[in-house]
Amino acid sequence: MSFAGFEDDIGGWGAPVELPTTGDIVKDAMRKEQVIKEITAAQEDLRALLSRVKSVQADVDKLASGNATLQTYIDNLTLQMAKRR
Repeated sequence: MSFAGFEDDIGGWGAPVELPTTGDIVKDAMRKEQVIKEITAAQEDLRALLSRVKSVQADVDKLASGNATLQTYIDNLTLQMAKRR
């Protein structure tokens, strides 16, 4: 499928993207090495974010459990007060 103004060879999520080459093997190798370092750094950042998300989710789950316990306690107190009247 092609769209006006866009080339068909633009890489998508699943398609490998070719790095532009300058014709100089050394420069191309250095550029590829730099791209690999950037990808590795981005992966590490994503791992750190995922770890943080898991930690926050655990805290949220703990607080939700505590809230449920408090709500049960409040409901029981409300029922006891209603019975006394």
